[in-house]
Amino acid sequence: MIISKTPVRISFAGGSTDIIDYYQKEYGAVTSTTINKYVFITVNKNFGNKIRISYPKTEIVDNVEEIQHPIFRETLKMMNIDGGIEITSTGDIPGGTGLGSSSTFTVGLLNALYAFKGKYVDAETLAREACKVEIDILKKPIGKQDQYASAYGGLNHMRFNADETVLVEPIALTRETKEKLDKNLLLFYVGEKRKSYSILNELKKNIEDYRIYLDVLRNLAEKVAYALKRNDLSSFGKLLHEGWIYKKKIQTSNENTDRYYEKAMKAGAMGGKVPGALNAKGGGFLILYCEEKYQQRVRETLGLKEIGFHLEQEGGKIIYV
Repeated sequence: MIISKTPVRISFAGGSTDIIDYYQKEYGAVTSTTINKYVFITVNKNFGNKIRISYPKTEIVDNVEEIQHPIFRETLKMMNIDGGIEITSTGDIPGGTGLGSSSTFTVGLLNALYAFKGKYVDAETLAREACKVEIDILKKPIGKQDQYASAYGGLNHMRFNADETVLVEPIALTRETKEKLDKNLLLFYVGEKRKSYSILNELKKNIEDYRIYLDVLRNLAEKVAYALKRNDLSSFGKLLHEGWIYKKKIQTSNENTDRYYEKAMKAGAMGGKVPGALNAKGGGFLILYCEEKYQQRVRETLGLKEIGFHLEQEGGKIIYV
């Protein structure tokens, strides 16, 4: 039996500049961190020669081509596995909520399947091959930040180059700053899972119309990274708010999320964002940066379910063989 454990991420700035339609002309950049919420993949030998996968549905098939779940199917095909295997997927966070759980799942599945075959692969290989499955093979209209964030883990500034290379630069914080950042980041569940593909497809079709705003978001990712390197959390919070304003210029605004955000700011939060693609339903999570003295007032004002978490320094790994 093999078990992989892969963290999801929260991005602070630069989202949407990691899609090829943007970075093929000019580089993209994202600053993000992984958190201690995970996707777990369990792989075991099947007594027979069938393939059994469970994800919340269960599929039992005779060969890989019969698998309905596209990521399971294409990943098993890429790994040349066509029977005699049982795979189960579970996660701490529901899918479709903006924390990159789909790409985290792909990274974790690849890691577990490589271990099942007795091979170790590094973070770069896991991230690159996860992108190949999702973007090249399945043609998902997504970027690369989630795959690289979950594979590498930690607090990073990532640069996406036109030649398809990705530079992952870890951001080192003092212990005091790290503890303060950990305490001052709040995560609230707004509700309603949502698919971001229609939003991202629209963005890709009209990339030149949005490029001026995407340039700002990319530059914000660099400013956020610089503020963190200087251990300047006050500037970090203000930059999150600046990113909120500009992100709304390229994505569908919604009264639900806007209302919660405005309430949080009036209650003392310094800034925040909705991770992933924002949609009219306002689903997913709301991330806020708020100093400790205002946090209880923000909680009471919002009245939303809070998800406690901590920053995670490690990326995807095998935790049981």
